[in-house]
Amino acid sequence: MLASLQKLRQHLLTGVSYAIPFIACGGILIALSDAFAMTPSGPNFSHSPHLKLVFDIGSASFALMFPVLAGYIAYSIAGKPGLVPGFLGGYLAGEVRAGFIGAILAGLLAGYVVELLKKIPVSKYLRPIMPILVIPIVAGAFIGVVMIKVLGAPIALFMEHANRALQSMSTGNDVLLALLLGAMIAVDMGGPVNKTAFFFGAAMISEGNYRIMGACAAAICTPPLGMGLATLVRRKLWSVEEQEAGLAAIAMGLIGITEGAIPFAAADPIRVIPSVVAGSAVAAVIAMIGGVGDHAPHGGPVVLPVVDHRGVYIVAILVGTLVTAALGTLLKLRSTVANKEERG
Repeated sequence: MLASLQKLRQHLLTGVSYAIPFIACGGILIALSDAFAMTPSGPNFSHSPHLKLVFDIGSASFALMFPVLAGYIAYSIAGKPGLVPGFLGGYLAGEVRAGFIGAILAGLLAGYVVELLKKIPVSKYLRPIMPILVIPIVAGAFIGVVMIKVLGAPIALFMEHANRALQSMSTGNDVLLALLLGAMIAVDMGGPVNKTAFFFGAAMISEGNYRIMGACAAAICTPPLGMGLATLVRRKLWSVEEQEAGLAAIAMGLIGITEGAIPFAAADPIRVIPSVVAGSAVAAVIAMIGGVGDHAPHGGPVVLPVVDHRGVYIVAILVGTLVTAALGTLLKLRSTVANKEERG
């Protein structure tokens, strides 16, 4: 069992190691363009064609994140024949808005399906074309059907029901709503759950309720800021690659890009996701209680000029960041100690 979990972790780490440069490049370019194009109603590129160009390049790099993550997870499992179905599954995970969790599932499924197909006995005349033609086509078609027909419809239905549930809660307990919004923002870091909470907050702005977006805005930036801080606090716990990802995560967190924490969550979801969810939930609750209002559909320190009760907003972000960093460091430390004891 332990050996299987270690192999699974290695497959995830392989995908993450290839995806990190795409996340860092795309996230930082988007962050820079957003920062210089920020207005009270959010980033506006209508009078900044050069910034729009930078944004588009960053978005292209970001769009490649899911295919690369899934593709190299599948490659780690099944070798070169896993690349086509892995990349295809990762791309479709983005199209059906399944987020990084969907990309991970696509990569794992693609890899294991290819491994099964490789074990099918075939004629010696077919053997040479199996890895370059038959396996990619069969596995790719299978993964495509799963991502579009199996995952796509439930995700769309979930988003619809979640939005209705949030609307019904908006007239009830503010603290409970903030807890839920903060957790949703962090749990899949840009995926369907995150987007449901974000678009709900953005919709409330048009109705004159800025506190919903205020809670979301504080929660949006704490996952990357918290995980980035964790890599600075106890550097020996993290690999050089993770430390570099931490610096990129901090840069993205400052501009409100939650996806900056994805490399950490993809590599170690069991420990990282609870850490970022806790931090974002705390940040959202503090912002809600303090009456923080965000007039722009965006988050992070970059929207500070259009935020009501800025002092409380800063406190919410700082506390949420510290909670994420502390919990992430503690869980990482316990994991490291446990691994050493098992080996020794």
